[in-house]
Amino acid sequence: MAMRLDTLLDLSREHALVNLSTAELVERSLRAGEGTLAANGALVCGTGSRTGRSPADKLLSDDEAVREKIWWGAVNKPLERSKFDRAVEIATEYLNGLEHAYVFEGFAGADLRHRLGVRVVSGMAWHSLFSQTLFIKPGSASDAGDGSWRHDWTILAAGNRELTGAEQAELGLKSPVLIAQSLERRVVVILGTQYAGEIKKSIFYAMNHDMPEQGVLPMHCSCNVDRKDPSNVALFFGLSGTGKTTLSADPDRALIGDDEHGWGPGGIFNFEGGCYAKCIRLSREGEPQIWDAIRFGSVLENVVINPQTRVPDYDDGSLTENTRVTYPVDFIPGAIIPSVCTHARNVIFLTADAFGVLPPVSRLTPRQAMYYFINGYTSKLAGTEAGVTEPQPNFSPCFGGPFLPRRPSEYAGMLADRIEEHSANVWLLNTGWTGGPYGVGQRFSLKYTRRMVSEILAGKLAHADFETDEVFGLHIPRQVDGVPSDMLHARSTWKNKKAYHEQAVKLASLFRANAAKFEIPADVLAAGPQG
Repeated sequence: MAMRLDTLLDLSREHALVNLSTAELVERSLRAGEGTLAANGALVCGTGSRTGRSPADKLLSDDEAVREKIWWGAVNKPLERSKFDRAVEIATEYLNGLEHAYVFEGFAGADLRHRLGVRVVSGMAWHSLFSQTLFIKPGSASDAGDGSWRHDWTILAAGNRELTGAEQAELGLKSPVLIAQSLERRVVVILGTQYAGEIKKSIFYAMNHDMPEQGVLPMHCSCNVDRKDPSNVALFFGLSGTGKTTLSADPDRALIGDDEHGWGPGGIFNFEGGCYAKCIRLSREGEPQIWDAIRFGSVLENVVINPQTRVPDYDDGSLTENTRVTYPVDFIPGAIIPSVCTHARNVIFLTADAFGVLPPVSRLTPRQAMYYFINGYTSKLAGTEAGVTEPQPNFSPCFGGPFLPRRPSEYAGMLADRIEEHSANVWLLNTGWTGGPYGVGQRFSLKYTRRMVSEILAGKLAHADFETDEVFGLHIPRQVDGVPSDMLHARSTWKNKKAYHEQAVKLASLFRANAAKFEIPADVLAAGPQG
């Protein structure tokens, strides 16, 4: 049963400002000194010392009703129920003590059959605007319902309230930051961090728990569809910074969403009503749709602006490499509203390989698809988490390990069923390094990656002539129109072939070591790298 917080929070008309307009929230944020208005109209806000998620400070209430479903370990760390209740008290006391609390009431899930009602109570106006931008507001264009709202989940966003030393001792913590969540009572508590991504990701975590029980696979992916062929749907899986948002913002295709979706019996639907894109080194030429979406109603996080002209400097990463923008999905021209579509024809796994040894594009067999999905290899990119300053090799199950309350095999099995049922093609794209590892080689050209994606989505690459990589067993096309052939094999881009082979063998061994952590069938294990 959900914990009802109405008696703990002062939600009177005078104290709680519910679903204020964009203009009102921007005005209040500016008046409170929370942000600055950029020349392009976006609200520019800082998140203080925390400029990325804080996974070390994320804990899960150890509730008996859900205990057996949970994938306990490094991701899901337990917090005693009584200590969770104490954290709720601290947050509610803080929010009640403010002159005003900003309340957003909306939905996660564009499909009316599979949605959750979300209430976000925050102490900062810009956090409420962030929530309004990313979730679905009742009665908006993204809401396919009748405008009514129901209460399922509550987020207490008390980011300005750090835990004192005494409170840390009481709760058994070593940090002033706490992100705590109860799946049974459907409550999230955020203390000590102003990074708004914690609000967004807590609801994705909630959907990852709740949706499988409705027969829906929750996915950390972007999704788009051909403007002329509604059956040509593509999914892009990948962690932050691997290209989900960039590659799905395609002028020739309609956007469903850029980060979080569900794949249910009726098709695919966006969990959100907006997009949360990285904007470090953003340019109009490279990403025109995202560039044009940054206007009044969007929020820039930790972006440096010129104090005289108020023009954002997207090349300035002095605050963090994890600069962000959030904007409503309908800021993308031609986006599908409400954000629903049919089943996927192509499934694309994105990885930023810091070793520089994976090919830029390869086709996966069904068993390889399951192997690479459950391993979820990429590189953890600078800025996406506190303390990460350069890319690090990283395995994240299902390309969303930090957000999985359930065991990875449960999600992997659901994806396998959908791929088989709908005869989807599965691809692995390396958007990381070529010609050498990080520090020696260079990132793959976005121009060529886009070309490979275009060939996949046009159905041309499925009929290409393939050859097999000797280390990873991946099926590499011999030719992709518009892409130099020598770029298709990672080995050919290295000057030192011996060094390439050593790095490839090293990465293959890391794959095998990681795969050993999971209960993977023998035929799926055999589809992994053998070199």
